Amino acid sequence: TTLFRLLTGEEPVDGGTVVFPRNYSVGYLSQHLDLQGRTVLEEACRGLKGDREDDVWRAKKVLAGLGFSKEDLGRSPLEFSGGYQGRLSLAKVLLEEPDLLLLDEPTNFLDILSIRWLEGFLAAWKGELIVISHDRHFMDSIVTHIIGIHRSKVRKIKGTTGKYYARIEEEEVLYEKRRLNEAKRRRQAEQFIRRFRAKARQASLAQSRMKTLEKQGRLEKLEEIKRPHFSFKSDPLPVKVIIRADNISFSYDAGGPRLIDALSFSIESRDRICIIGRNGSGKTTLLRLIAGDLEPLDGCMTVHPKAQRGYFEQINTVSLGDSMTVEEEVMASHPSGDRKESRDACGAMMFSGDDAAKRIGVLSGGEKCRVLLAKLLVTPLNLLLLDEPTYHLDMESCGALAEAAASFDGAVVMVTHDEGILSRLATKLIVFSGEDVSVFPGTYDEFLQQVGWGDGGHGSSVSVMRGEGAGKRIGRKELKKRRADLIARRSKVLTPLRKEVDRIEGEIEGLEDELSNENELLVKASEEQEVEAIVRHSLSLKRLQDEIAARYDALEEVLACLEGEQKAFAEEERMLFGREKVDE
Repeated sequence: TTLFRLLTGEEPVDGGTVVFPRNYSVGYLSQHLDLQGRTVLEEACRGLKGDREDDVWRAKKVLAGLGFSKEDLGRSPLEFSGGYQGRLSLAKVLLEEPDLLLLDEPTNFLDILSIRWLEGFLAAWKGELIVISHDRHFMDSIVTHIIGIHRSKVRKIKGTTGKYYARIEEEEVLYEKRRLNEAKRRRQAEQFIRRFRAKARQASLAQSRMKTLEKQGRLEKLEEIKRPHFSFKSDPLPVKVIIRADNISFSYDAGGPRLIDALSFSIESRDRICIIGRNGSGKTTLLRLIAGDLEPLDGCMTVHPKAQRGYFEQINTVSLGDSMTVEEEVMASHPSGDRKESRDACGAMMFSGDDAAKRIGVLSGGEKCRVLLAKLLVTPLNLLLLDEPTYHLDMESCGALAEAAASFDGAVVMVTHDEGILSRLATKLIVFSGEDVSVFPGTYDEFLQQVGWGDGGHGSSVSVMRGEGAGKRIGRKELKKRRADLIARRSKVLTPLRKEVDRIEGEIEGLEDELSNENELLVKASEEQEVEAIVRHSLSLKRLQDEIAARYDALEEVLACLEGEQKAFAEEERMLFGREKVDE
């Protein structure tokens, strides 16, 4: 966000310059809302500039994609929630059609259908685009490059977030190898200097070696970066069904339309159930019914007497004590008040060191939500109920949370719009679609294959997916044929790349052995004062160092290519077979 503020001039740079071409326009979606129109449509049309001021149809199209109904267009923007006001600001920026579009967390206020619509809109964007997002699936679907801030340095690479993180890890491994090799050479050189510094003949040579070492500098060991890693405490319940819902219905107005009508489902001890649908359709209401905060108007909710439910709800921050510290609030949820475990939970939710001593009253809304998550981490549970838990987390923390939910020894029911988490976690879905709510007994990938989102994210109802295979299952014979074809093509592409990786790694290992041997020969030649040998071995050392560096560069290119091909085949496999794995 600071980088965006530097680009727009809202924040002055301490050094350097920010330069744009003449007449180059920049559109910026910030977290600050500026709503001046009398109606939703009028506010959106403020984004239409120049000869497009009369293109009201464009505004209506974008607003529909972002979830506004025809009835909403004539209402005042001030009547809407903060989430929908954020959507309206996004619509206005998109309608400006600037040369460069800067979007700061554009999916924060969007449901899954609007996110899918926005993905398609941005994928077709003709200008430049920079987006800040913690949603890896969304980001990878629209970007061509990743700009990462790592160890206080900004870098840009071509590819997806997966390629970025793989490149960072690979470079740090290579750096550590170079650091160890450099340390080994330094020890050998220092040994040479100590041995010959006192001898007049070798004094000048020793001095030269010392100056070379000083010019090279020292590769320092990289500081360990604390990465989010945590797990939920479980209170195992050895039963098949934890909660059973039979024909439950609910409405906030006894005489009004029902958000949920005659819904039946069960939550089994190892279920991973995700609740999906448009905002306002009733997803949080259903979660509150499961948590016991609400009672159904009709039907029955049967809860096992030993069920231990943990419920994360963003609006529940009012339950926190403003005068308590973060650590005290988390310890209050720990069964035995264990301080170490409580502080570990604080650290997992990014309240390390002095931050754990902050009073709840001074925290932002996002920080308070992270306190609620930390309280869940120390509470023994067998049923986790999570309402959009990744909303205030960064990308790596989102991944850590998904991993913790996947490995939890109990059942998980989650409301989320993150399609990456849905694909990774869900074993069963509860789908809110239009006026209906139903249970889909399968994974999210199977849902996309067999049912889908109808019109690609614009509409309000789920229908049969478009395209090849729409409305029918692929036969076993065809599936077997496609599987065999995929295996053959994948082997043809990946096998040569893997062999090339092995070959280069073998060459590097051989060259490093030669390098070590040449170092020993150089020391021996110096001891015996063989000038020609000293020159010969010094030149050989330089040649070997250059060859090793070149091999590492080649290895990096091949590994990047291998990673890209593996991801492409994995995506093809997912689209063809869902979660079913294809054997090598």
